[in-house]
Amino acid sequence: MVHGNNRNGPDAPGQGAGPPAGERVAKRLARAGVASRREIERLIEAGKVALNGHVLTSPAINVSAGDILTVDGAVVEAAEPTRLFRYHKPAGLVTTHKDPKGRATVFEALPRGMPRVISVGRLDLMSEGLLLLTNDGELSRALELPSSGWVRRYRARARGRIEQARLDTLREGITVEGVRYGPIEASLDKAKEGPAGANLWITLTLAEGKNREVRRVLEALGLTVNRLIRVAYGPFALGALEPGAVEEVGPRVIREQLAGIVSPANMPKGDRAAFRADAAPGAVRRAVAKPAQRAPEPKAPIAYKPGWAKPKKRAGAAGAAAKAPRPSGRGSGRGGGKGRPS
Repeated sequence: MVHGNNRNGPDAPGQGAGPPAGERVAKRLARAGVASRREIERLIEAGKVALNGHVLTSPAINVSAGDILTVDGAVVEAAEPTRLFRYHKPAGLVTTHKDPKGRATVFEALPRGMPRVISVGRLDLMSEGLLLLTNDGELSRALELPSSGWVRRYRARARGRIEQARLDTLREGITVEGVRYGPIEASLDKAKEGPAGANLWITLTLAEGKNREVRRVLEALGLTVNRLIRVAYGPFALGALEPGAVEEVGPRVIREQLAGIVSPANMPKGDRAAFRADAAPGAVRRAVAKPAQRAPEPKAPIAYKPGWAKPKKRAGAAGAAAKAPRPSGRGSGRGGGKGRPS
């Protein structure tokens, strides 16, 4: 096992009198898209990360370009240029790579051809909307921090009654069950009265994005959230992206929007995104499957009883003539039928 920076032998680069060479192992793995730094530290604690064949027990170690890192026995390749994807997460998927409860996950539902990616933040099980995915764990962590200044915008459908004046109080922040939430801009977009209360649509803009923040804050105001959609994260919007669909952000947009966040060495080149989905998205899954379409039952032939008149076939002019109305007889002249007695 390797502990900290105490590596000895020919496979231990970076040792000597000067400062350790290379970069921290967690940073290297995060940039390669394995996971966020925090998750990588958990992987190291679990004994799943090895350096040059030696299992690591501490993240306090530097690695150099020639070192070989493995996670669960799989070699981690060098970091690729940063890539970013917009994904429309449907409700009913967990934002994790593996769920201990066996529920369907976001990463299982992604279309084929996607590179290894991690999420920027999370959306809970029943929340939907924009989820950013990236192959750069350093970028993921940077965009999650409130200090990045990136706002999240949500649309919430809720049941209950509230006035705009009370929503305005959220600008000063709110404490719910001992948890302090920062300023939130909330606007009441639509209210429709119903027998069990009003159905409301509320738009909320916030910068922290704590766990279940929107739901907990609105519940503290007496509302019950029954649908929550994230429509924007920083400069990236959900737009017309269909549920379950993925679209890669172009390299030019990354250079424009993420300058100063992505390291120059990791900046992508070119103008066009490389990803094209080669299969229909598999993320839209119904909780209840539609019943199978039943084939129409064949109609039984009509059995005519004795004395029943069978319909006559009429075709062409003969049929058209048969359908023409008969003259009434009154004022019909000699060629008409019998007239009524006067």
